[in-house]
Amino acid sequence: MFLPADPPRAGRVAFWTPGGDPPDLGGGSAELTVVRPHGSSVRRTTVTAALLTVDQALPLLTRCRAPGASPGTAFWGAAALFGLSLLARGRILPGVSPDGFDAWRAGPLDIEEHERLGALAAAMPPEARAVPVPGLTPLALPAAASLLRAFLDAMADSLTRPPAAAQISEGPAFAVGEPQPVPEQRVWAAEVAAGRDAGLAVSLRLELGHDDALRAVVQLRSLADPTVLTDAADLWSGRAASPELFGARARVDTLLTLRRAARAWTPAGRLLESAAPTGLDLSDGEAEELLGEAADGLAAAGVAVHWPKELVRELTADGILEPARRRGTQSAAETFLSSGALMDFRWRVALGGRQLTEEELERLVATHRPIVRLRDQWVVVDPELVRRLRRARQAGAPKLNAIDALGAALTGSIDVDGQQVAVSASGALEGLRSLISDPEAAGPTGKSARAPQALTATLRDYQLRGVNWLDRMVSLGLGGCLADDMGLGKTITLIALHLRRQEHRATAGPTLVVCPASLLGNWEREIERFAPTAPVRRFHGPGRDLDGLGRGAAGGFVLTTYGTMRRDTGRLAEQPWGLLVADEAQHVKNPHALTAQTLRTIPSQGRIALTGTPVENNLTELWSLLDWTTPGLLGTLTSFRNRYARAVEGDRDEQAAARLAALVRPFLLRRRKSDPGIAPELPPKTETDQPVSLTKEQVSLYESLVRELMAEIEEKQGIARRGLVMKLLTGLKQVCNHPAQFLKEPANAKLPGRSGKLELLDELLDSILAEQGSALVFTQYVAMGRLIERHLADRGTETLFLHGATPVKRRQEMVDAFQAGERKVFLLSLKAAGTGLNLTRAGHVIHYDRWWNPAVEDQATDRAYRIGQTQPVQVHRMIAEGTVEDRIAAMLRQKRELADSVLTAGEAAFSELSNSELAELVALRKTGR
Repeated sequence: MFLPADPPRAGRVAFWTPGGDPPDLGGGSAELTVVRPHGSSVRRTTVTAALLTVDQALPLLTRCRAPGASPGTAFWGAAALFGLSLLARGRILPGVSPDGFDAWRAGPLDIEEHERLGALAAAMPPEARAVPVPGLTPLALPAAASLLRAFLDAMADSLTRPPAAAQISEGPAFAVGEPQPVPEQRVWAAEVAAGRDAGLAVSLRLELGHDDALRAVVQLRSLADPTVLTDAADLWSGRAASPELFGARARVDTLLTLRRAARAWTPAGRLLESAAPTGLDLSDGEAEELLGEAADGLAAAGVAVHWPKELVRELTADGILEPARRRGTQSAAETFLSSGALMDFRWRVALGGRQLTEEELERLVATHRPIVRLRDQWVVVDPELVRRLRRARQAGAPKLNAIDALGAALTGSIDVDGQQVAVSASGALEGLRSLISDPEAAGPTGKSARAPQALTATLRDYQLRGVNWLDRMVSLGLGGCLADDMGLGKTITLIALHLRRQEHRATAGPTLVVCPASLLGNWEREIERFAPTAPVRRFHGPGRDLDGLGRGAAGGFVLTTYGTMRRDTGRLAEQPWGLLVADEAQHVKNPHALTAQTLRTIPSQGRIALTGTPVENNLTELWSLLDWTTPGLLGTLTSFRNRYARAVEGDRDEQAAARLAALVRPFLLRRRKSDPGIAPELPPKTETDQPVSLTKEQVSLYESLVRELMAEIEEKQGIARRGLVMKLLTGLKQVCNHPAQFLKEPANAKLPGRSGKLELLDELLDSILAEQGSALVFTQYVAMGRLIERHLADRGTETLFLHGATPVKRRQEMVDAFQAGERKVFLLSLKAAGTGLNLTRAGHVIHYDRWWNPAVEDQATDRAYRIGQTQPVQVHRMIAEGTVEDRIAAMLRQKRELADSVLTAGEAAFSELSNSELAELVALRKTGR
């Protein structure tokens, strides 16, 4: 709260805490009577407050406006910033306080400052003026506007003590901090600052003189009545109406303001050559300066610049993409990409919505003045635009290839000289942009929207839209990434696309599907189920061959793994493929890895990526996928990082994110289970974080590991430090799982009673099995999975355990056994079993430990929560309380809430934390349990 005094600089700011001791701020303290809410009424109460002078309180107030500050603190912090802005603009006046002391006051205020003062006073909360007015009955609080003005005056009086001010009273008054009695100057002060609003505001009005010369005319506005405006020449000559409204010191105030203006813009100094300044003639260079930073500098000094209305006609400039003139006739949208068309970028400049003619454009480019005469009007010219137009005329129209032009048309902008320029397309390019801009629109011209006749299934509406979209993209010579949630039917969508393409001789041909080994059986069964007439073979294992693979009826499916593809790239590249499909395409998210590089060498008529997680960690993964499906769309990896990745991930640039979204949207179709109308038949899904306490053994191991490794980390740098950080995080996660995992104990080690997570797992499974339910238990550690397997076997619970070393044939046997109800508990390694499996028998999904990436966890959960699931699914995430798991769980919740364009670098990012940040992250905290 602010406690006013006389003189104003004697006022104090009071800080207090309800129900507690006053904060120690280094000043004095006092007991205050304040008004506080009491039920539906209020009552007086006495508190002890810390008192600071205004100059002492200002640094604290300006830092106390963050979320969480009390309403009173936040208000006076905002008031302090307003007061500082007034003082920075020279809004101070000398005066005499009611008790007769010298006092500086805030003023005079212009129209905007008056409005801001009123709005700030209206927002003052009761907590900010809780000291009642003494001697009044009934209880009354100070008037908000008066109290705020008193605070602003106290700031001016506390911070304004220039030695030269002693000339005002020919003594120490107004120049020293000790209050000086000056009652004899009250009349003079009333004349100077009557009502605090006397005075004037100075501005410069630009107008055309003889021979089209520009002149800046000094004009004055009364602050007592802001509706009164006059030229300075009229006020000096006595022709102005109501001259008293500009104050007795109008000429002095004008000169003082112009002196500040001269410091911001040197030519304004010529106005000071006259005791009664009226205006000055401007050179073209000076007028051009007033179009840019000079006007901003003058505004900061309290002098606005006004261009005449007939001059303020903005030119608008954007670009248009059109076929290079030498190419002659342009192609249709359907053949635009294959035609090899080049596109010219051409500037399009308009005045009042009407495009300039070539002659007018030449006149604009030729001008070297800040204004130009166009269509019988004087037009203010942006000198930077003219310079860019000149450079474009000299260099010639930049040319774009088809894919770059399409990217520009989709984003609506193009980079010209390092700046983004709005652009629009024409002709076939605009037709192509319109054709693909909505991924879920109807299929290509002339293509049927029905499901293929050979498909023995009924497609859902969204699946049929997916087939149409893929068909359209591939027919246009483009690729696509189908990124639907796991369980929405990407496999059947691709099968339907293949069958549709076999119906036309021009598009018929074999489809090569590259997928993880665990999914070969699933693909084969799905093809045999939904496309029984389509030949299917595995190109995997010993004796694999491509003999007899042809087109038309023989152009069926070939299934292979990423490993086989790497080893046999040459043989696969020799075969003409109708479609090349990368399933679980996150396997090629690293553009530098051999898998991604070899996949690019296999030719095909169309490339399609299937994945539920197009981006797991960073935008480079998105570039890798889309640069494979549609090469060149996102530019080179270096340019993509410079243009998009750094701006979106590092700077959270919303405009860059919007441009990237517009560019990517036609090439990436993403539907979620939660989207309206996508999968209304899916049952509800409940996700619960299950907190568990550490045992004493776990607490001891956790604290010991933090202590030992943090000491090492603090002594290391670079790669060695990052390695230790990852070792620390991995060790802590293993301690949270079970001491036996961290200590690498032998197979016969005791397990019960040593881990809070294992105890909770027992409780959950007991309840699930008692209700005849089934559960999936995911862990990222095979060693932990084996411990759980042994522990449950000792308790009489038979389980299945699928991990990376499980043979492909055995994997399918396990899936079949679980789906048939032969086993109720399925243990799975998150990395090996997080994708591709259909395990809808499970009504519960238990994440024993966290992968620290929501997308990966969601994929694992979708083994159970997918089309075909008929029972509600409950997801249980185990989190060790007070540990690093607890803190990162909170981060993951925030990450889920971020827009898709804001990504983080996953677990590896923690290695870049400072030592203090890392220590804060891993410190074991008491949980109150």
